[in-house]
Amino acid sequence: MSKEESENKENIEEPHDEINYLLPLDTYLSAGIHIGTRIKTHDMIPFIYRVRPDGLFVLDIQKIDERIRMAAKFIAKFESSKVVVVSSRLYGKTPVQKFCDVTHSIPIIRRFLPGLFSNPIHSYHLDAGIVIVTDPKADHQAVKEAALVGIPVIALCDTEDEFTNIDLVVPINNKGRRSLATVYWLLARQVLRERGEIPTDGKLSVPIEDFEIKLAEVIFDENSEGE
Repeated sequence: MSKEESENKENIEEPHDEINYLLPLDTYLSAGIHIGTRIKTHDMIPFIYRVRPDGLFVLDIQKIDERIRMAAKFIAKFESSKVVVVSSRLYGKTPVQKFCDVTHSIPIIRRFLPGLFSNPIHSYHLDAGIVIVTDPKADHQAVKEAALVGIPVIALCDTEDEFTNIDLVVPINNKGRRSLATVYWLLARQVLRERGEIPTDGKLSVPIEDFEIKLAEVIFDENSEGE
């Protein structure tokens, strides 16, 4: 069973169903934000709720929700032009772009150019105040350079990730299309709320579905890379 199929597995029991989450619990579950991999690191143990019979580790949704709130508060402290969001993974392309469109942040999608943070004379040098990475493994160059010049890093971390050079971890399924769409949509909404651009209970004008990369885009990109 693939991870994408596992995200939609029915009858998943999770704790904390009476808590006032940022989204209804059923929405979190259907997006598969809590479904990890079959690998866990020592760093991620505090965020793991249980292991399923099929060997997949399950993240604690309450802690996911808490960390999304924390990350949004932190991001909102910076000017939008100082917020840089990185995704080398294809599935992060649309979520990152939409997040940046909504929050007026700077996206770096697919390829991170070496020296972008660390080399002041780089043609595309960015003076970032904070960096958000979609996957600390895939986006390791961005994490490394941010740490080198003292830029704080927020990372979306799956059960197999480690926290080296990471300042704030958001535990999440960072490989699923719906999961990434959901977390970036929530972060965008919460950042706007924290900035006072929408009310504290205000809604985002862009639906979650618009944050999700479409299968047609995935197929096109994969075929393009193979040419």
